[in-house]
Amino acid sequence: MQDGFIKVASITPRVRVADVAFNVESCLAAIEEAAGNRGAKVVVLPELCITGYTCEDLFWQDALLDAAERGLVSIAARTADVDALLLLGLPVRVAGKLYNCAAVLFRGELLGLVPKRYVPMYNEFYEGRHFVSGPKTVTSVDFGLLGEVPFGTNQLFACDTIPELVVGAEICEDLWVPMPPSNAHAVAGATLICNLSASPALAGKSAYRRQLVAQQSARLICGYVYASAGEGESTTDLVFSGHDLVVENGRVLADSGVFGEGIAVSEIDVLSLAADRRRTSTFEVAPTPEDYKHLTTYFSLEFDGEGGNEHAAAGHGHEHDVAGRSHDGEGEGVELAIRTPLTRYVDPHPFVPAMDDARATRCEEILSIQAHGLASRLAHTGSDHAVIGISGGLDSTLALLVTVRAFDQLGYDRSGIVAVTMPGFGTTDRTYTNAIELVQSLGADLREISIVDSVMQHFADIGHNQDVHDVVYENAQARERTQILMDVANQVSGMVIGTGDLSELALGWATYNGDQMSMYGVNASVPKTLVRYLVDYCADAYEEQGEDEIAHVLRDVLDTPVSPELLPSAADGSIEQKTEDLVGPYELHDFFLFHVLRHGSGPLKVLRLAECAFGTGTDQEIYDHETIVRWLKVFYRRFFSQQFKRSAMPDGPKVGSVSLSPRGDLRMPSDASSSLWLSELESLDA
Repeated sequence: MQDGFIKVASITPRVRVADVAFNVESCLAAIEEAAGNRGAKVVVLPELCITGYTCEDLFWQDALLDAAERGLVSIAARTADVDALLLLGLPVRVAGKLYNCAAVLFRGELLGLVPKRYVPMYNEFYEGRHFVSGPKTVTSVDFGLLGEVPFGTNQLFACDTIPELVVGAEICEDLWVPMPPSNAHAVAGATLICNLSASPALAGKSAYRRQLVAQQSARLICGYVYASAGEGESTTDLVFSGHDLVVENGRVLADSGVFGEGIAVSEIDVLSLAADRRRTSTFEVAPTPEDYKHLTTYFSLEFDGEGGNEHAAAGHGHEHDVAGRSHDGEGEGVELAIRTPLTRYVDPHPFVPAMDDARATRCEEILSIQAHGLASRLAHTGSDHAVIGISGGLDSTLALLVTVRAFDQLGYDRSGIVAVTMPGFGTTDRTYTNAIELVQSLGADLREISIVDSVMQHFADIGHNQDVHDVVYENAQARERTQILMDVANQVSGMVIGTGDLSELALGWATYNGDQMSMYGVNASVPKTLVRYLVDYCADAYEEQGEDEIAHVLRDVLDTPVSPELLPSAADGSIEQKTEDLVGPYELHDFFLFHVLRHGSGPLKVLRLAECAFGTGTDQEIYDHETIVRWLKVFYRRFFSQQFKRSAMPDGPKVGSVSLSPRGDLRMPSDASSSLWLSELESLDA
């Protein structure tokens, strides 16, 4: 299985209360749709779907229970060729008691019966009249034609061809209690939780249910597939709307909604889940499921897609190693390289708030974090002055806006913000004018200090030809500007506010001991795509407040090409040196950065995700394959080679899940080689 994606489906078949024959056919049709047509490898159906959830006292009728057991036998026989793990609900008699169970089927075999642990007896629920609570301890029970099967709550179902896919099951109310069985399943090693439910429709409940499933998946760092009963259930006192969800670590990947199609299909990335668990030191996993009193039953998924590895799935009684891989006659673990087709949405801008309705809240939160961090540092140092280099570009603009917020928060006069514009060889009229107008409009103290004469003197001192526009030419300007800012800060007893952003730090696009250095870097964990988003938000906010002049400047800054302006401008006075022409599009680099650091994804997986996100090979293509590969190689080269700059980066507030601080999120040796990562990409050319 390439990249760790496994397709899962939650589906709600139409039922008739107590009509087992009809329900069996309906369940089979649902399985065919989910596994046959949609390609799902794990399929979850609702609670008691073989009989219907609302049978009430009919559950005391042996005729119904016998029919339900025969129905499961029929489904098992007729799905013997279905290469998917199937979970569906039915009532089961064990030792004179009745249990609400999830039956786990694979290729005609009943792998286990998982009983509902928490049986509700409150409000509209009266299940305790018919069912008893299932035991945690797993025992073996006789299920007639399907033989002896494990019975109990503490069961896991592990795929030996995909070791990271370990499935646990819980039923409806089990999710709503203080200690859900899924907690124990996850600690025992489950990466995918399946919930068979019959949650009735109430006003506002669907949103709460969605939130509950998302929170549980986030808490357990797992995938969660939820299927709820729908059409055909009795409407005597309740209405069942159906609700199907596929969620991964707090992110809803597919949601059928209520009274809808009744199916949710997406891909769970079990490799990313495993990586997140390794990263999260407080997430405890038992050494083995048995250590946490769980029984593990193995199954073997078969893949016939790209890669062509067809692993035989017939034998379930074979030996297993510690990793859960099945072995052939030579004892070698079976490796799969199959690509699960992706239908899940891959966000091209993972750092940017996805929903417009959450925009204001998210932006205010980020800006507040930045401003509070700076305000605390100013208060701690007893300083009421801040010095910031203002260029008319995006980063310095955001840093200035944040500094203004911090000063307002502290009750400081904005004149204590010393904004220094330092024209050089590449400064254009556009950026110069924007810088001046913005500072004046915000009420900061504007100072203009040209660096041309001092840099020319420096060139003379070191014997550098001013007509040679090399790295010396560029970095001399950046370091001169930093020296000016530091000295002015000393003059006013203030702090130099760093403007560099997360994207620049990742690529090392900063001059060491130049713009790389400051006394507090407010943008240090804000990537370029988010910088743009925040400035755009501020422009809208100022416009709503009637500050049209500020809004106008901010919008022109947004329209200005990103540039350090260290090389002479073009003949027409426009910006000649454009950063993204040199290092690549920031939206690509931000995408790479997120998936490399947040999920630990390898180069080929990052490439695949990028192609999905940016529509490669489709009518909506933004970047083609060659372009993505080119800049991904640049990303890895620069990310590894420029670590020394990040090792010496100043303090600054963390605003999101990714940061490059050497004191926090990224402890990386400056001497690390990128060859392992680049070789994976180079293999594409072989």
